[in-house]
Amino acid sequence: MKEENKGASNKWSRIFRKKWFFPAVYLTVAALLLSVVVWYQNLDNQMPDAMDEQEEQESEDYVPTLDDEDAEPVVDQQENIEMPVVDQDQAEIVTKFYDYNAEQEDQENALVLYNNRFYQSTGLDIASADAETFDVVASLSGTVTEVKEDPLLGNVVSMSHDNDVMTYYASLGEVEVQAGADVEQGDLIGTAGNNLFGQDNGTHVHFELRKDGNEVNPESFFNQPVASLDSVTEEESEASEESEATEEESEATEEEDTGEDEDADSEDEESDVEDDDLDEETTDSSDMSEGA
Repeated sequence: MKEENKGASNKWSRIFRKKWFFPAVYLTVAALLLSVVVWYQNLDNQMPDAMDEQEEQESEDYVPTLDDEDAEPVVDQQENIEMPVVDQDQAEIVTKFYDYNAEQEDQENALVLYNNRFYQSTGLDIASADAETFDVVASLSGTVTEVKEDPLLGNVVSMSHDNDVMTYYASLGEVEVQAGADVEQGDLIGTAGNNLFGQDNGTHVHFELRKDGNEVNPESFFNQPVASLDSVTEEESEASEESEATEEESEATEEEDTGEDEDADSEDEESDVEDDDLDEETTDSSDMSEGA
């Protein structure tokens, strides 16, 4: 047994003494470490791929909820108010909107002569530069509320829009829409024509723009969003408040004047009474003197 153990130890001793033994051991350990590092990196790369596959699967199986279906866009795109003609370069405003704050020349251009009397224009008269008829289109998207033939204004089309806005198209030759129809911005309304009220303007269309039932100057809001008309309501509210305050002050002043007049009348009545009493006393004194 001893001889066998001794032979085995001598064998390992001879191997250890070989020059290639320890380099071979180092290379083997290095190879093992490198294999572990490569395996770990491959494991990290495989994990994101599995996560991506799971996300793709969830995306394919996604079913929108009720809240998603009712979601509304954050920004509501509003239309701009456009001139009711196809070619604005060929359009000419022959009668302006009468504005009390406008220059005298503009106010004169906003007067309509009919039956030897001047009337203030509540809209715009638009004609073509060549005095020919032209297509009249919707200034805004909306619903046709009325189509009628007026003896003075000619064919008239009324339309309602969002935010309590109304548009009116008068002096039309032909009408291409019917009451109750939904019309998109730029759709054909009819053609420009003639009417008795604005006969001096020849072939034209009379266009009106109203907010909350009040006429506004369309020329001031062309190419502006519909929301810009809200400023008109605010200005009118402020003007109404100022007018009410002025009326209250005027009423208070009238009451004060009335009170002063009543006081003055009372003083006059008292003075007249005193004068009458004094006259009676004087008469009595004179009578007593004559009796004496």
